[in-house]
Amino acid sequence: MEARLQALRRTPLSLPLPWLGAAAVALALVLLLLATRAGLDVAAYWAIGLAFGVILQRSRLCFAGAFRDLVLSNDGRLMRAIIAGLVVATLGFSLLMARFVPDPSFGSLPPGAHVLPVGFSTIVGGVLFGIGMVLAGGCISGTLWRMGEGYLNSWVAMLGILVGLSAAAHTWGWWWQNDIQYRSAVWLPARLGHGGAVALVVAALAGSYLAILWWETRSPRLASAPPRKVTPPALGVRAQLRQGWNAVFGGNGWPYLVGGVALAVLNLFSYAFQHPLGVTGELSTWANRGTGLFGASVGPLIGTDRFSGCNLVAGGSWLTASTTLDAGLVFGAFTAAVLAREFKLRWSRRKSRYPQLLVGGSLMGYGAGLALGCTIGAFFSSVPSLALSGWVFAMGLLGGAFVGVQIIRRLA
Repeated sequence: MEARLQALRRTPLSLPLPWLGAAAVALALVLLLLATRAGLDVAAYWAIGLAFGVILQRSRLCFAGAFRDLVLSNDGRLMRAIIAGLVVATLGFSLLMARFVPDPSFGSLPPGAHVLPVGFSTIVGGVLFGIGMVLAGGCISGTLWRMGEGYLNSWVAMLGILVGLSAAAHTWGWWWQNDIQYRSAVWLPARLGHGGAVALVVAALAGSYLAILWWETRSPRLASAPPRKVTPPALGVRAQLRQGWNAVFGGNGWPYLVGGVALAVLNLFSYAFQHPLGVTGELSTWANRGTGLFGASVGPLIGTDRFSGCNLVAGGSWLTASTTLDAGLVFGAFTAAVLAREFKLRWSRRKSRYPQLLVGGSLMGYGAGLALGCTIGAFFSSVPSLALSGWVFAMGLLGGAFVGVQIIRRLA
């Protein structure tokens, strides 16, 4: 009997998936209809969030893994897929921004674009975020989609993220007075024109891609992806439908490249509708509400209204487009995992893992608060916005990932 109990403890808890998948899809559609009553933007970002979660879950697109694997194992496959997505998003964003600001020499910034101030806080935020995402095993968007997939560890990491965002809000005044207020948001088209800025960013991304290919050749241990099975042509409508279903929700998932490009297209759609993707701003609202229960909430934060991005938010309505985007990401990942028969409740049996998750999450939250975004808002949406801040934040992420890898090697 004791042996059976031990086996049950070691086995992740899985649920009956066929009916659960149908229920998840039905609930997503019902919530979409209900969201339309709160406003078109609320409903639209629920749908965008669902697609966001499906893309990340099916492609296993992990920004933390992209930076970590470069340092840990010279594996650049994830990062190369993200760079491909950045090229697609940059070309699309540039068309929208050229329409919003035809003449960038006047100093106007495109509305909604993630053009953020560049200063010491950007570097510190990137380094802290990079360390935290390695310790926690995922960035903020990665934490959200793994929450939907059944990873209980990610819920612990999210608690740490909220703590870090709250700490960033409580210390924002110091950073504003000593650094951020003196920094400017550098938008490359204002100095190089639209064509020059796009050419420079695309060339930099292409150079980064080639540099990663060279970096990978330094490690003979890098394993190649297993060859995919050649699927015979489907005969009949039913067989074609089954083959299409397996391509989307089959056990192999999507190639990284498909995930990177799909996320870029979704980001472009989001920007065309209202603003680029970003998940941190709403989480800061949740963090402030949580500390408010203990009488420790913060009021309006000076200067945050000057920038477009995942700014720290001190208050606001419970039901906004940002709320449905983040909630949709979690629910979309849950639905995709259920339909792909990959949803399982999983948790770590090592008790020492949980303090690491809390510390890593807290560092991520604090870093995202300083940098006004995470790997999505301050990187994946900032670089295509032709902002210098996205590149500076990325350098901080890489440096932080290097430090984080050294830490986990010592902890192993």
